[in-house]
Amino acid sequence: MNGTSASRVINLGLTCALLWSASTAIASAQTAAPPEAPATLNAVDFNFVGQANLGAPFQIDSGRLAETKGGSAAIRSYAHLMVTTHIPVVDALNVILKKENIVPSNTLLHGAYDAMIYTLQADRRAAFDRDYVNGQVEYQKGNAALFEQEIQNGNDPELKEFARQTLPKIVDHLHRAEKLAAELDRLASK
Repeated sequence: MNGTSASRVINLGLTCALLWSASTAIASAQTAAPPEAPATLNAVDFNFVGQANLGAPFQIDSGRLAETKGGSAAIRSYAHLMVTTHIPVVDALNVILKKENIVPSNTLLHGAYDAMIYTLQADRRAAFDRDYVNGQVEYQKGNAALFEQEIQNGNDPELKEFARQTLPKIVDHLHRAEKLAAELDRLASK
């Protein structure tokens, strides 16, 4: 691995760790909602909306990259699943946001997502597969924690129901990503 490649792996690893820890920390927030939050949303709902509204399009964008750049049929198939399952998630969340007149915040994670997409665009072959799959494992862990937090501590009944309906898909995606990661590790150790 050359210095540029190692640097990208470290940067992506740090970005994934940041995303997971930020998702977990924000999901754990149980204080008053920020001043820009709609009056109907508590802090958990507000943070959930901001992250879910940004996360699903990120999954679509990164999935589209992996559909073409993935080095195996299994990775390309997983990426296709990310694209096809997140389009209806975006649509369902947008229906709730429009109905309740909620404008999501521009979360701090936007820059991290942009950095991950940029890294994936620059990656080639094995580096792409490793970064995409490991990023998916970390993302899905954080996403599951975010949705569980909304289910347990959210206040908005429609957002909680959306989280309840979506969480099983996230758990399935996490298990699939973990299997892909284990397969990549197995191949790398040969």
